[in-house]
Amino acid sequence: MNKRVVKRNRDELFPLGIGAMRLPTKNNSIDRESAQEFILYAIENGVNYIDTAYAYHGGESESFLGDILSLSGSDGVKYRDKIKLSTKLPSWMVRSMEDMDAFLNEQLRKLQTDFIDYYYVHSVDLSTILRLKDLGLYEFLEKAKADGKINNIGFSYHGSPHEFKTLIDDFPWDMVLVQYNYLDVNAQAGIRGIQYAYENDIAVFVMEPLKGGLLAGELPQEVSALFDEVDSSKSSVDWALSWVFNQKEITCVLSGMGSLDQMKENMAIAERVEIDSLSDEEIDVLDKAQGIFNSMMKINCTGCGYCLPCPRGVNIPDCFNVYNEKYLFNKKAFGVLPHAMVNYYMVVGGITNKQASAGLCNHCGRCKRLCPQSLDIPNELDRVKSEFELLGFNYQIKFVKNIAMPSINKISKVFDFFKHF
Repeated sequence: MNKRVVKRNRDELFPLGIGAMRLPTKNNSIDRESAQEFILYAIENGVNYIDTAYAYHGGESESFLGDILSLSGSDGVKYRDKIKLSTKLPSWMVRSMEDMDAFLNEQLRKLQTDFIDYYYVHSVDLSTILRLKDLGLYEFLEKAKADGKINNIGFSYHGSPHEFKTLIDDFPWDMVLVQYNYLDVNAQAGIRGIQYAYENDIAVFVMEPLKGGLLAGELPQEVSALFDEVDSSKSSVDWALSWVFNQKEITCVLSGMGSLDQMKENMAIAERVEIDSLSDEEIDVLDKAQGIFNSMMKINCTGCGYCLPCPRGVNIPDCFNVYNEKYLFNKKAFGVLPHAMVNYYMVVGGITNKQASAGLCNHCGRCKRLCPQSLDIPNELDRVKSEFELLGFNYQIKFVKNIAMPSINKISKVFDFFKHF
């Protein structure tokens, strides 16, 4: 079976991991029967890495995984003992070191385990890490590792390319979790950041290999025609996942699969595509597909990050990336809301990180002077603001961050408590 080795601990991982953020649902809750079926199938057939987080499925994801991983297979071995388990500290909810301890202990209880194999600080940029560092984050992580509660320490990154190296160098991290796909080559950590982590023996785990499902569905006609010319039998999922699996820097790819059929398809691709196994023709057609997508973008931003840091804190590349996403795909989240709108609120709006939205721009012009693409960045940010920052935007962010999300977490704790009676 195709395996990749984590350099620092010699763990052998199947290239595909299970991301438990988008499990199938029924009646606004996890469809336990369906999710259990494909997760246990995956474990029985070689998948040995499962990723979750405190906030996934309103707090239900960890409890669900704790229940099914406590079961035993036909060989009498518990499923928990067959996999490496990862979860994440909810950075945006932490106000003290005591909070960190409380969250970890709650996660151990919900997951029904004595230790977490891979523990991430969730959804961070440099400013988030510096805030948590002042609260004692590094001391907490080192103590939790020394106490045997966590085995490996990392962070999931949602910042800018220029800050990634600084963050990597600030602590002896074991792994990172980054967004990466054939469209987001320069987003967040970017290819240079991924290579830097790899060169420093830090395991690189990938999220959003299908860009939240956008690369798994119907692609622009020009891209589909291009792929069909080379191999009409390959699905859009196959092309996207193959691009990531092909790269030596990548340890494991997390895909949010929602059915047994999706699991089987993704596992087959992971088994088939080894490092540097794509042909020159296949790599070339993926580069051309990226070029087509780039040509269709409303704002021709390459995500290079030369415009950063913005004195006002605007994450310019992410603002432009979400804006382009709206016009490239026009997909819906939760069935009704524009996917790009939800993404904007979460990524730059300030719900999970420090606010970095387009509306913070004051037209100082610094970014415009630095842009190698000669973009009129301040005016482009005005376009982004007019699309996404509707009346009462800042109040909506404060409500979701300070009232809605904490309330959802409290409600989930109540349900979790009564499940044990």
